[in-house]
Amino acid sequence: MGLLDSVVGALGGQEQNSVVTQVMALINNPNGGGLAGLLQQFKAGGLGHVADSWVGTGQNLPISAEQLQCVLGSEQVQQMAAKVGISPDMLSGQLAKLLPQAVDKVTPDGNIPDQGALQQKLGGLLGMRGGR
Repeated sequence: MGLLDSVVGALGGQEQNSVVTQVMALINNPNGGGLAGLLQQFKAGGLGHVADSWVGTGQNLPISAEQLQCVLGSEQVQQMAAKVGISPDMLSGQLAKLLPQAVDKVTPDGNIPDQGALQQKLGGLLGMRGGR
């Protein structure tokens, strides 16, 4: 079973794909500065050390759904949840499980990849899901 399947396996097929799509959008949002911009958001929210652990080669520190909502902002989480078709609380919980692992997987050497390499790594994450 792939990484993403194990994390969001409790959701139905369409919801599962939609949550994964939202994670990829967070990591790869060019308007938000991509992965570096996302990590900066965590630093600005006082959780830079948590996000840095996901990039680093050591153990990933956990994040709660509430902390994630604080960093991303409730409006953004509500918009994302509406796209997925689940409650903001449910989405925050799924993101809190999935985002640290996804960031960890796209930064295996502890460095933020350039945009081209990031695209390849995100494609690899989707491939780990068994082609769904």
